[in-house]
Amino acid sequence: MTDNVVPLRKNTDPPTDTATTLTVVPDPAPPARLPLWVRSGRAVRRAVTHERTRSTGRLVVRHGSYVLGGSRIVVRRAWDGRTAARYERMIRAAEAAGNYEVAAEWEERGRAFRAARHARRMDLLTSPEKVVKGAGYGLGGILAGLLLLGIGLAIATEDASDVVVPLMALVELCRWIVVIVTVVWGPLVAVGPWLALAGVWAVGRHRQAAPAWVLPAQARSGEGEPITPSIVVKALKDLGISALRKAIAEMGDAGASMLGPIRIAGCGVEVDVTLPSGVATNEVQSRRRKLAENLARHEHEVFITIPPAARTVRLWVADSGALDEPIGPSPLTTDDTLTANYAKGKAPWGQDLRGDAATLSLYQRHMLITGLSNQGKTAALRALALWLALDRSVEFRVADLKGAGDWAMFDGLATVLIQGPTDEHVIEATEMLEGVVREMERRLTAPPGTAFAPLIALVDEAQVAFMCPVKDDDGRPYGGSKATSRYFMAARKIHNQGRAVDVLLYQGTQDPTDQNLPKLVREGAHTRASLALGTESQARMALGDKAVDGGAAPNLLRPGLDKGTVVVASDGIAIPAGQASITVRTHYIDTDQATAIAGRAKALRDGVTTLTAADRGEERDPLADVAAVVGDAPRVLTQEVLKRLTALDAKAYGGWSFVDLKRVLDGAGAEPHKSDGRMVVSRDRIARALANRPGDGSASASQ
Repeated sequence: MTDNVVPLRKNTDPPTDTATTLTVVPDPAPPARLPLWVRSGRAVRRAVTHERTRSTGRLVVRHGSYVLGGSRIVVRRAWDGRTAARYERMIRAAEAAGNYEVAAEWEERGRAFRAARHARRMDLLTSPEKVVKGAGYGLGGILAGLLLLGIGLAIATEDASDVVVPLMALVELCRWIVVIVTVVWGPLVAVGPWLALAGVWAVGRHRQAAPAWVLPAQARSGEGEPITPSIVVKALKDLGISALRKAIAEMGDAGASMLGPIRIAGCGVEVDVTLPSGVATNEVQSRRRKLAENLARHEHEVFITIPPAARTVRLWVADSGALDEPIGPSPLTTDDTLTANYAKGKAPWGQDLRGDAATLSLYQRHMLITGLSNQGKTAALRALALWLALDRSVEFRVADLKGAGDWAMFDGLATVLIQGPTDEHVIEATEMLEGVVREMERRLTAPPGTAFAPLIALVDEAQVAFMCPVKDDDGRPYGGSKATSRYFMAARKIHNQGRAVDVLLYQGTQDPTDQNLPKLVREGAHTRASLALGTESQARMALGDKAVDGGAAPNLLRPGLDKGTVVVASDGIAIPAGQASITVRTHYIDTDQATAIAGRAKALRDGVTTLTAADRGEERDPLADVAAVVGDAPRVLTQEVLKRLTALDAKAYGGWSFVDLKRVLDGAGAEPHKSDGRMVVSRDRIARALANRPGDGSASASQ
């Protein structure tokens, strides 16, 4: 019975396992209101620092400064005109510059001015009496003249009253003048001060008489601003050299007395600055960047050199952006008829900073060109070699230790061409130089008066040779900078004696150090040129101490932006008097143009057989190698023999054709013949040729 009981009350409580708990989250409390003074301060700060407020403030200060500065300029001009202040400033300037002759001249001018002023002042003592007398005489004359005019008028009109008509006309004129002055005087008095204010404002605006920070953006930058004496003097004054600043302050506005004439020089201007006593030229040189920025130029647009005059620096300031413009093409690419003359000619290399053509004599001058990687070193060196190649008498032996094909156009032009960066290529380049040394020694021992054709040994990327660690069979290193180094000693021998018999060494290297460019080798070059470098110490290695002390600074060239710009120290190029170097922007000749020029050079010659790296490899016996690849087969197709030879030594036989194979076999009496209509090589013929060779049958014959 109990199992069938049904509960009458409905259970409304939710199950305990599914109960949901509601959490009441109170509303966030409103943020605390900041005090009024904090909110007001922030609002004021935002308003004050807003760009519109700052622009307005600059505008107000700028125009106010124009008025104050213009007033000062006008007052100073008036004061200079009435007193001897100008002469005193010029005297102080000349004395500060140590130019006492000029100081005495200005002192004499000041004395003459004071004497004339004294005479004028003495004349003022008697001038009132003269003025009264003059006025009386003048008035009497006018009245007499008018009276005579009236009498004549009365006679003409037969009316006696016309005698006073001219006098009354004069009175009426005076009355009208008084009326006009009375009407105009009031507005003139009201407007006059404003006109004067506008006048001094215009003077101040013209002279930019305001702080630099309030000037307009284009005036603040000053980029492209013409170079004037006042700008140069201010730039020198702000260099941070206390003795210079003090001397210029004592000179007053006459600091321009330090300057010579500002001359147009190519794409810029040039000016000589005579420094005051106590200021050394190297102090100005060491502040080149600050001086350039003071002149509103980039550092690469200002060059400082030392002319012959004592205590003088020569500034060359480029027009803004002018050095970033490319120069014209090389004459080698525009004139197909151009030829070269090794002894008397000069290579058209580029332009100097003045925009004049820069030409370089290569006669009996060893050459070294260096710089950071990818700055145009190879192109600059190649341009000289291409010009020289247009002289058919010049022989080239070239080693390109980069092997990127930059000198490939010299194949068929140079008697030796080595291309590659490996140790094997360094060995070949060393042997090439040693061969040049032997030729030099042969010429040195020839009878006196014997004429020799110029021989140019050219090594590009020479640092690879100096850094090579490989040693020969006798233990002598190919690289290095010691007396045991074969490359080093060959270069030194050419430097020491090669010039006398027209045997010259041209080297191109990058990032010079004592390890990859030994001191004795770099100092043996007569022409030293450098592209952009990293440090001053590298600049000294590249060009020498004299050139760097004289202002040469390839380390200040901009890597990547000044590609092809070289600083040259050589007696083979025209360098301004008193300077030890010159900066040249070289013409760029690309590979296609270089190939075309090399083609013209080859056309001038009778034909040159170029010995390449493959030709200078391990000596082989071609006939013995043919016997080896034929093996036991009675006959082998010539094409198959060529394939087997290439597999045996691709370096020696990779470029062989049927003509080369036939030449070797015909010379040995084992010429190819036809079998079943196809050319074959016979084993028996080769065996007989080897057996019949003189000697022991194993003598090697060079290709």
